[in-house]
Amino acid sequence: MQLKQLVSSLALASTVSAQALTDVISQTPELSTLGALLTAYPAVAQTLASANNITVLAPSNSAFTAFLTSAVNASIAADAGLVPAVLSYHVLSGTIKAANIPTTPAFPKTLLTNSTFTNVTGGQVVKAQTVNGGVRFTSGLLKASHVTTADVTFSGGVVHIIDSVLTIPESASSTAVAANLTALAGALTQTSLVAAVNGLKDVTVFAPENSAFASIANLVSTLSTQQLASILEYHVVNGTVGYSTTLSNGQSIPTLQGGSVKVTISNGSIFINSAEVIVPDVLIANGVAHVIDNVLNPGNSTATPTGTAGSPGFSGASSATAVPFTSGVSASATGATGATGTGSATGTAATAGVPRQTAAIGAAALFGGAAFLANM
Repeated sequence: MQLKQLVSSLALASTVSAQALTDVISQTPELSTLGALLTAYPAVAQTLASANNITVLAPSNSAFTAFLTSAVNASIAADAGLVPAVLSYHVLSGTIKAANIPTTPAFPKTLLTNSTFTNVTGGQVVKAQTVNGGVRFTSGLLKASHVTTADVTFSGGVVHIIDSVLTIPESASSTAVAANLTALAGALTQTSLVAAVNGLKDVTVFAPENSAFASIANLVSTLSTQQLASILEYHVVNGTVGYSTTLSNGQSIPTLQGGSVKVTISNGSIFINSAEVIVPDVLIANGVAHVIDNVLNPGNSTATPTGTAGSPGFSGASSATAVPFTSGVSASATGATGATGTGSATGTAATAGVPRQTAAIGAAALFGGAAFLANM
C-alpha cells in the first residue's frame, strides 16, 4: 500500500512539473496580468511555449500595477515591438534555480536579442545575485526586482515570481542623464560622440561622476574639442563587456582612444588606473557602465590608486563649484538608483543622435495596445 502511495505521489509530482508554462501562469492567480498580456500577444506566448531550458522572471499583478501607476512618460508612442521586447527580457537562457544564484553577481543572458533594443552579443543580460538570503535581479537604470516566489517548475524550465517589472537597459547617453552623470552626457554631446558611443557593440564605459569633472574644471576649460574627445574615448572599451566579476587584478584593457587602462583590485575595491569604481555594473543597451570617482587621463596611463580611494589622474588640477559641460543637460526626474553624480544641471537632456529605442519605457508605450489591462 505504501509503495502504491509513493508511486502515485511521484506520478503526481511529475505531472505538475511537466505542466506547460501557460498552464502554470493560468493556475497562478497573482500572474493573471501576465497571462492576459501573453493572450494579447500570441506570437510571444507561442515562442515561450516552445522554448526549453529557460528561466522566466514573472512580474506579479502588483508589480504590473505599480509599474502602471509610476510610469510617467505617457507621451511615448505605442510600439508593436516593445511588448515582445520587454517580455523577452524577462526570459533567461538556462534553467536557473534560486539556490544556484550566487552571492557574487552573475549576468545571465536573456532572450532579448532585438537589435532595436540591445547591441550585446548573445542577448542582453540581467544581474542576478543572492543578497541577505533573497534573490535579486537588477536591470536597466539599476532597477532591482526581488523574487517573492521561487522555483515554480514547468516543462521548459522554471519560473521565479518577481515584485517589479524589469527595465530594459537604455543607451549610454540616456543612462548617463538618468544617473545624473550630466557632465559626461554634456561632454559627449559637445564632442559629437553620443551617436558613436551609443552605436558601438559590446562596450564597457567608465563613467566619471560629476564631481570628477568638477575637480579638474580648470583643465577641461582649456581643452580643444579634439582633446576632450580623446579623453572621453579613453573611458570606452569597444568589443568587450567587462562586468565587475570578469575584471581581474593587473588586467590591461585597450580603449577606443588607443591607449590602455589598468585594472587594480584591492581589498574588494576595483580601480581603473587611479580612479575607483564607486557604482559597478550599470547595464546599458550595448554593454555595461561603471561609475568612477575621477576622470581618466590618457596621458597618465601609469596612474595607480593611492591607499583605499581613487586619486586624480591629472596634475595641476583645481576644482570649481560649477560642474563643467552641464549647461543644457538636465538629470532625469526618475534616475538610476545609487548611480547619481553630484552637481546640478539645467536645460534639456543630451540624447540627440541616440540610434536605439532605449528611452524610458512608459505605461503608454508598454501597454498602449492592451487597454484591457486597465480594467483588471
